[in-house]
Amino acid sequence: MRRLISRAPRLWLVAGLGIALALPALALPAGNTRGLATQTTLTAETHDQGGRTQATLTVTVTGQDGQPATGAVVIRDKGKPLAGVALDANGRATSVLDLREGDHRLSAVYTGDAAHMTSVSQVTPVRALTSTTPDFSVSVSPASLTLTAGQSGTTVASITPVNASSLTAPMFVTLSCSGLPDQSACTFTPENIEILPNATAAITSTMVIATSAGISATAKAMPQQPVAQRGASPIAWAVLLPGALGLAGLAFGARRRRWLSRLSLMGLVALVATLGTTACSPLYYYYNHGPPHNLPTPSGSYTVNVTAQSSNGITAITHSTTVALTVNPLAAN
Repeated sequence: MRRLISRAPRLWLVAGLGIALALPALALPAGNTRGLATQTTLTAETHDQGGRTQATLTVTVTGQDGQPATGAVVIRDKGKPLAGVALDANGRATSVLDLREGDHRLSAVYTGDAAHMTSVSQVTPVRALTSTTPDFSVSVSPASLTLTAGQSGTTVASITPVNASSLTAPMFVTLSCSGLPDQSACTFTPENIEILPNATAAITSTMVIATSAGISATAKAMPQQPVAQRGASPIAWAVLLPGALGLAGLAFGARRRRWLSRLSLMGLVALVATLGTTACSPLYYYYNHGPPHNLPTPSGSYTVNVTAQSSNGITAITHSTTVALTVNPLAAN
């Protein structure tokens, strides 16, 4: 008995050491849920485009396993978002941006996905040409949106005047978007922006991107007509069928009697009016065919183009940037 009692502390010590050694192994799978580490690279090529500097940026993101990553990348200049682009199947993305005059420090930030961690590229310095022509630049913040089908997201487009002191009259800039996925839309508030002479501060417009959840999410909220009422009504057929036969008889006898001809014409007009208020009406179509088919916004990663354009009646100035849009599918109920 004394030997068993003396060995008890040793047994507890051995058990404690075993648990301590097992804890790291048990915690290892939880650490792996963070995803693979990634590496993001950015290259920039610049050229003169009508007196301003245009940069073509190429971004590549690869995982620790050497496989390409998916998702969105945000292009930044000195930490400020300029544009967002979606990676293709090869983990690459290209963005063409018009840069304001002066020095720029560009970098690419990969936002990550379910299987990959975020990463940031090295800073790429770029110097843009100096010009005295009135101009403007456009940027968006945030440059990346992640939505579930049926949701709406907001980003802010900023129009910054360039050499506005050379303006002799206000410059008007119109904003628009393209490259949206199916079953989605975008709106700007305001859509038209005015740049006054000598202006230096950025002018903003709110951009809203709306997606669709499809009929599966909205049909439940719509009132449904009972099945018994959605079929053809026996009473309606009892009225319309004899009426149609009667009109045919009146038309047959109209050759001999003029008043029958007038009566058949009035009956025909009444029949057409009755059909127009039943089978051809939207309410009738809804009750008998249900709501119109509406598809959800397809899930995936998209690059939405944001274009700002101004014209003085002779020449047009157009600048653009991009927003990376990720649409997730609607969760099944």
